[in-house]
Amino acid sequence: MKKKIALVTGGYSGEAVISYKSAVTIEKNIDSAKWECYKIDINPVGWFYMGGNGKELVDKNDFSITLNGIKIKFDAVLIGLHGTPGEDGKLQGYFDCLKIPYTGCDAASSALTFNKRYTVSVAANAGIKVATSVLLFKNSHYSVDNIISQLKFPVFVKPNNGGSSIGMSKVNEPTAEAVTAAVEKAFKEDTQVLVEEFIKGREFTIGVFKAKGKIIQLPITEIISKKEFFDFEAKYEGASEEITPANVDPSVAEKIRSAAQKIYSVFNCNGVVRIDFILNESNGEPYMLEINTVPGQSEASLVPQQVAAMGWTLQDFYTALIEECLTK
Repeated sequence: MKKKIALVTGGYSGEAVISYKSAVTIEKNIDSAKWECYKIDINPVGWFYMGGNGKELVDKNDFSITLNGIKIKFDAVLIGLHGTPGEDGKLQGYFDCLKIPYTGCDAASSALTFNKRYTVSVAANAGIKVATSVLLFKNSHYSVDNIISQLKFPVFVKPNNGGSSIGMSKVNEPTAEAVTAAVEKAFKEDTQVLVEEFIKGREFTIGVFKAKGKIIQLPITEIISKKEFFDFEAKYEGASEEITPANVDPSVAEKIRSAAQKIYSVFNCNGVVRIDFILNESNGEPYMLEINTVPGQSEASLVPQQVAAMGWTLQDFYTALIEECLTK
């Protein structure tokens, strides 16, 4: 009998639009010979199964649905929900309570990596190179003068939680007006804001996943943004050039792969994550930017490009992720 898989999409943040795009790709590439896939939309209005004949409410007591009078419980959950509550550990904790296996990192790792500042702090403590940064909290006093004195400019100003570069700015000059405007823009998206030194160099990203208990690295992608930095438009609306596999010296590629492997282990990751790096042109070393524990799966996303470059189909890839989570 085929196992029943819930594909979770949607979310409570601005990243929901990416979740829906990811769900289209995932649903299209689920092996229907092995799995029965049910798309579950989690949004601020409610939790719904999105079927061919409309939508049905999800019973949150046991994460089940009832179709034609038959109660359906799921054998596993494939998490394709970006932002909260699918990427920050909330859903993971809920599924842990219900003892339902799911793809991706556990609640603790998801919550930690969703917070950019906490992530770089743990990474730095483990000997992983990261940029110098300052963390600000909403409704708490912060001094622009202190920010300017502590950091070398240019800097990036971005919401501390989440991904997709929504609310992100680059500030080139250390002026109070520019820093304040960027901080306030970021605070519209989050209650915490990270101000981080800019590192000049080439940008790379690499997907890492676990299958049959083995950590596997996908081919590296180099990102060449047509904009000043790799923002939402560059990521999802074609304003960047992405080269997969990256044209990079083998010794540099090995440094990136080695750092990615260490990061995956240090943060106790599971499933597929995508780790972003800057190759610092001043010392030739990769600096970790962030860890995406629910990386995008849309047609424009990087992980599907890397899977193809490895010679796998997305059907093979999603099957491997589901089978791995079922072994937990």
